[in-house]
Amino acid sequence: MSKTGPTPSEIRAYRAENSKLRERDIAKNLGVSEAALVAAEVGISAVRIDAHPNRLLERAPELGVVMALSRNESAVHEKIGVYEKIEIGERTSLTLGDNIDLRIFNWVWAHAFAVTKTDGDTVRRSLQYFDKSGEAIHKIHLRPESNLEAYERIVADFRLDDQSQEFVAEAFTKLPSGRKEGFDVDALRDQWSKLTDTHEFFGMLRKLDVDRCAAVRAVGEDFAWKLADGVIAEFFQKSVETQVNLMCFVANRGIVQIHTGPVSNIQPMGPWINVMDPTFHLHLRMDHIAEAWAVRKPTKDGHVTSIEAYDADGEMIIQFFGKRKEGNAEMTDWRSLVESLATTNAAEAA
Repeated sequence: MSKTGPTPSEIRAYRAENSKLRERDIAKNLGVSEAALVAAEVGISAVRIDAHPNRLLERAPELGVVMALSRNESAVHEKIGVYEKIEIGERTSLTLGDNIDLRIFNWVWAHAFAVTKTDGDTVRRSLQYFDKSGEAIHKIHLRPESNLEAYERIVADFRLDDQSQEFVAEAFTKLPSGRKEGFDVDALRDQWSKLTDTHEFFGMLRKLDVDRCAAVRAVGEDFAWKLADGVIAEFFQKSVETQVNLMCFVANRGIVQIHTGPVSNIQPMGPWINVMDPTFHLHLRMDHIAEAWAVRKPTKDGHVTSIEAYDADGEMIIQFFGKRKEGNAEMTDWRSLVESLATTNAAEAA
């Protein structure tokens, strides 16, 4: 391999020799982006297509029932359903369907491919979207009941003139997250106490120039309290027992994907905890969670409670709320569940 990285043919050879490895692991081993892996297959099993999310949203309903996948380094969020109730905007777009519920940051989407994988008699087709650095943003996987003819029309209509196998990654400049220390905690508490809507939270942090995780740690136990290590497993167990209607958010820099409803089928496997329900699959790396918090935000409808899990760098992995429509108070069964979760580790309590 050259100093600038493996060639497309070298990528394909490594993939063939390590076919059982996950794509993300192959990319890490080769020191390339996941998009570079896909690009190496252009002309073989992949086609470069237009990457603008609004073009996708205009056509995605034609596909019928599909599986929508969004992930970050520690959580994979999969929803089975149709793209519907679409709101297209210049900077951000939404889908507000019963199953596929997305918040899309249009400017982040940069590269896209239609991918066909053949495994014996099984053919898997997908549309895969990446940012300019080659990080995966969103994928749509066809299912047996999907409209294959619509998929083929979309691929033909979106096909780019550029069908090169080379992928040139551009660095994605991370937006400053705010100060992790040295900020005015009294000002934070004052502004936090005056919130009237959960959507004001990001603006408050920007105004005060405070990092989100640092704010949660500093604001005080009347607004945020630390949960015990491993509490997410307890949370899922209690969610199944109570069948509470929760909301589960997983985000990366280009999208937020949301599940709303109860969860039922929880399957731990190694470091992963998995939800395997009919229209919702979640795969969460428990060993990546460095700290979890219960967070309380005032609104004009009373306070709203969330569970937030962060990695060792203070980056949000996953977030949970109770199902709630604006104008309604938070569900008491959700609030009771959050307030019942362990706040002290067993070893510390002994």
